[in-house]
This record gives sequence, structure tokens and C-alpha cells, in this order.
Amino acid sequence: MIKITEYAPTCLLCMVTYYFVCLINPVSGQLVVNMRDKGGDVIKQKIDADIASDTVTLEFFQQDGILITQFIDFKSDIQIFRAYLPWEEERGVVLAKPQMLCFVIRFGKNEFISSDAMSKLRQKNPTAVRIPEEEKGLETHIMDLGLNLSATDSLQTLSPHIYNICKEAPESTYTKESDLNIIARTSGKDGNTWISRAKKLPLAKYSRCKDTIDPSKPCACPYQICIGWYPCGLKYCHGRDSTGKIVSYRCGIKTCKRCINFEHVALQKIYCLWDDV
Repeated sequence: MIKITEYAPTCLLCMVTYYFVCLINPVSGQLVVNMRDKGGDVIKQKIDADIASDTVTLEFFQQDGILITQFIDFKSDIQIFRAYLPWEEERGVVLAKPQMLCFVIRFGKNEFISSDAMSKLRQKNPTAVRIPEEEKGLETHIMDLGLNLSATDSLQTLSPHIYNICKEAPESTYTKESDLNIIARTSGKDGNTWISRAKKLPLAKYSRCKDTIDPSKPCACPYQICIGWYPCGLKYCHGRDSTGKIVSYRCGIKTCKRCINFEHVALQKIYCLWDDV
């Protein structure tokens, strides 16, 4: 069981059904859970919450050695999905460093619990394999823009974290024009600056990578990321305070699984070899 450490109402019933664990660090917290990946293998997943910056970082290694990171910037309504992919030596593809993909999309307020709530999560049984209560349907995002990481002033206004997280993917950091327009509208920022400095990548212009013969040609590439377990909401318990009034308090979390298909343009087919499998 995973619970949120929080002061509950001062009543006997609440004290019986609720326990409190003191936080070691009041501004950040880390949770390491066992979960199953999309292939059914048990892997360890680390989730870090930073209250000061109002961010959450979720990270794990897949069985194939790919490092997956989900970074949420609550202040900017931005989330970043990053993948470090080792080169496939058995297929004769070896370069100096791993391939890196970064996908920047809008964050919905109800997709993940807050950094404050995340920092208070503690496990009663750290060795248990976590099973999500809800499996979300497959999401598909059409990444029709390539972000210009050298336009640092523009990136700072979108999110101050994009450059540091995606700097090793200067030509493979993608976003959606529709998301940038929504973020601009809700935040009051100048979305035209973000879009004008990005590279338009209309997927309809390119053939699918698996149908592309020349390995040096750009092509439309799908990449799927699955987060097998994450806290997607809060649960509330009810009790009575010292005056007998019914009150509610946070006493647990709802957990989910989500898979996202990022449709993007690979600069060369060699950067989308998984589409041939």
C-alpha cells in the first residue's frame, strides 16, 4: 500500500485508519517502486518530486537498455518524455553516443498528482510489484514541430527546463503546434515566438520509415513510450473533527498506466530502425 503522509483530522476514527510518517526532506522526495513494463518484465521505477521548482521526474530503464524519463513542469504546464536509445550493434548500427529523443507536450492538470503530494508518498511494502488500478487507452500525438534548442530565450519562456533535459537532442526534440497555441492562450505568453523559431515537420509529406528504402532519407516514425505505473489522482477519506463536523482528508492515491505513441519525422531512416521490426 502507498499512502500520503499528511496530518489527518484530530478524531479517534481518523487516527485508527490513518498513520503519519515524518518527511526527511521537506522540499523533495523520492519513491522507488517495482512495476511491470509493456513486455511484462518487473523493473524499478524512480519518481523524484521537487517542491521548490514544482517539478516531478519519473525514470526507469527498460529491459532493452533504453532509459525513459518523464519530466513534468507544473508551473509551465509542460511535460517532457525523453528516451535514450543504445545503438543496435546486432544490426550493424554503432555510433559514438546513444540516440536521444525528446517529446515536449502540454500537461493536463489531472494527469499526475502535484509535486507536493508526490513528495509525501511512502510505501508500506517497498518490495511489492505495483499494479495500476486503471489502464488508459493508447494516446497518439502528432509531433509536427522541431524545437530550436539554440533559441534559448524563447525556450525559457516556454519552460526553463527544456534545454537542460533535451540538450543532447538538438535535432530530435519535437513538440505540437496545437499544444503551443493552447499553452500560449492559457498562460498569456507569446506563442508566435515559439512557433516561428521551430521547424515545421508536416508528417503527411513523408513516407513511413518502414516503407523507406534509402536509410539516409527522412521519414515518418512512430515511437511508443509506456509508463506502467504512476499516481494519477488522489483519494480522500472522511471522518469527524473535534467538533463532530464531517471532514475529508487525503489518504491515498489512484494509480494508472498510460502508453503514448509519438508520431514524428526522423531525420534519417537509420534513426527509426524499430519501425522495421
